[in-house]
Order: sequence, then C-alpha cells, then structure tokens
Amino acid sequence: MRKAKVNLDQEKLLISSEILRALAHPLRLKILEFIDKNDSINVNKIYNTLKLEQSITSQHLRILRLNDLVLTKREGKYIHYSVNYEGIDKAVKAVNSFLAISADSEEQSIQN
Repeated sequence: MRKAKVNLDQEKLLISSEILRALAHPLRLKILEFIDKNDSINVNKIYNTLKLEQSITSQHLRILRLNDLVLTKREGKYIHYSVNYEGIDKAVKAVNSFLAISADSEEQSIQN
C-alpha cells in the first residue's frame, strides 16, 4: 500500500497550531463566548462577571490577542475587547481545509 505524500508549510502549520491551541482551552472559550454576548467589554467586567482572577484573565486575553482572535480598543484607562470574527473564520477555514486534505489523502490510500 502506498502512502499519500502531503506537503505542509511548516510556518503556516506552527501558526495554525498556536491558534487552535488558543481556541482549545475551555476558559478561553468561555471568555470568548462572554465577549461575543456583550459585543465589546472591558477586562474588569470580564473577570468580575466570570469570577476569575484579574491576572489569569489578562493572561488568557493576551493569548487570544496574540493569535488575532480578539480586537482591542482603548477608551481612557480601559481596554475594551471584542471578538475578531475574521480571525476565527480563518481558523475554521484552515481546519476545514486540513480535514478535506486529510480525507482526500485517506481516500487515495484506500483506493491504492
């Protein structure tokens, strides 16, 4: 049986894995859902409402921000967060594309 050869761009793979890792954490998903429900919200409201420590909330928001999953806007001394739907859409499309390639490779392996 011949295995299908898949060429992967290592840099894109690394970036994609970081985005997926950011999305895979239950607390980050909870924070994203909360931001989504409120359109735009400051960090104080996030950690007070979700009953989280400020430092933990900031760490998770930093990861979401570095992976382009949330947007920030400064208003005075407050930073307001909103969901970057375009960034999340890119992540979903990347996963779907990878799954399609994997399915095609598996199908080709079965046929050979």
